[in-house]
Amino acid sequence: MRVPPLTLGHALRLLCVALTLTLLAPVGGGILLSAAHAQEAGERQSGGGILRFLFSRRDREPQRRDRVIAPPPETQRRAAPAVRRSQPAAPAAPVVPEIEKAEDASRVLVVGDFLAGGLADGLDAAYEQNADVVIVNRTNGSSGLVRDDYYDWPGNIGTLIDEEKPDTVVVMIGSNDRQQMRVDGNREPPRSDAWLKEYERRVTALIKTVRDRDLPLIWVGNLPFRPGAMSSDMLAFNDIYRRLVTDAGGEYVDVWDGFVDESGAFATNGPDMNGQPAQLRSSDGINVTRDGRRKIAFYAEKPLNRLFETGSATPGTPGLDGDGLLGGPTPDGSTPAVIDRTAPMALDDLGSDSGGQLLGASFARPSGEARTPAEQLSRKGLAPAPTPGRADDFEIRRPGPASAGPDRQSTTAITP
Repeated sequence: MRVPPLTLGHALRLLCVALTLTLLAPVGGGILLSAAHAQEAGERQSGGGILRFLFSRRDREPQRRDRVIAPPPETQRRAAPAVRRSQPAAPAAPVVPEIEKAEDASRVLVVGDFLAGGLADGLDAAYEQNADVVIVNRTNGSSGLVRDDYYDWPGNIGTLIDEEKPDTVVVMIGSNDRQQMRVDGNREPPRSDAWLKEYERRVTALIKTVRDRDLPLIWVGNLPFRPGAMSSDMLAFNDIYRRLVTDAGGEYVDVWDGFVDESGAFATNGPDMNGQPAQLRSSDGINVTRDGRRKIAFYAEKPLNRLFETGSATPGTPGLDGDGLLGGPTPDGSTPAVIDRTAPMALDDLGSDSGGQLLGASFARPSGEARTPAEQLSRKGLAPAPTPGRADDFEIRRPGPASAGPDRQSTTAITP
């Protein structure tokens, strides 16, 4: 058999393999193992080792350099811009139409400290839709009746009245008056004898300036505060205001009970003007929230409505005045009779009573024949005849139904 001659390329490849095996034979298994690892690494990197270099296929398809390698999907996701979801817009607040005040609207001048400013805000919200009432806020938050060097209310109230020309003056002051007062060159501590005497003089001067101008005066009392000593001073101030304002013909409005709990202590939360639970005071225990300001104004609305005759009775309840009390005119125009209070009867002196008979002793029974079942029952004790089948029919034996004929007999069917 004839062996085909070797080509020069094949001979060179065989020679290289023989030389390589000869060189690697004396070396230990470690070198061969390292060469195997190197060969394996080379196969991963270049796609083959020395055997593939020696016995490479010439018909291998060449790589195309014009082919574009697409990035993996994860890269595409990262490179893609994030799409933000549009959040739903918050509902717009209802727009309350602003009512233009009338030219002859009644003007209410509110003066005092920072609590009076909250009262003015509450009154402004209360009469916002009333074109006949205008609230004028001329308060000073840090003012009081003690520091007349900072702001002198008795001396400036007359100027404010001349500028604003109000129909009513509302005062709420005293929260900043827990401090020393200079009296005749001396610094007097709060609520000392000299301090109280001078404080009453200034309150009287403020009241007199308003009342001398023949203006209605509404004085709103102070609120309780979280510090116990501060609340005690506010109670003492409220007693002064109530006494002096009432003596001068003004009206004192007590709002204390609306801002305390059942035990009479300071309360941060409580019912608002509608009776719903709400936060009335801020966390510091001094300032007032929006619901609290509206509640203070609710107390002051009643005397203002009586002055301006804006309070109306509930529809369908004749005989009620602006406060919902009996005493208003009746639908026919007549005034109802005034019901006086009956004097209580002393239990230890029943003999002094002019009445010597029991109630109902002079009762006369009605005359005439009893016609209705109710009259027969009440006069003679005769109950109406019971109706068969009704619950009041208590007869034990009842007459049976009438027979159809004399020869009719009852038969009973017997079933085996």
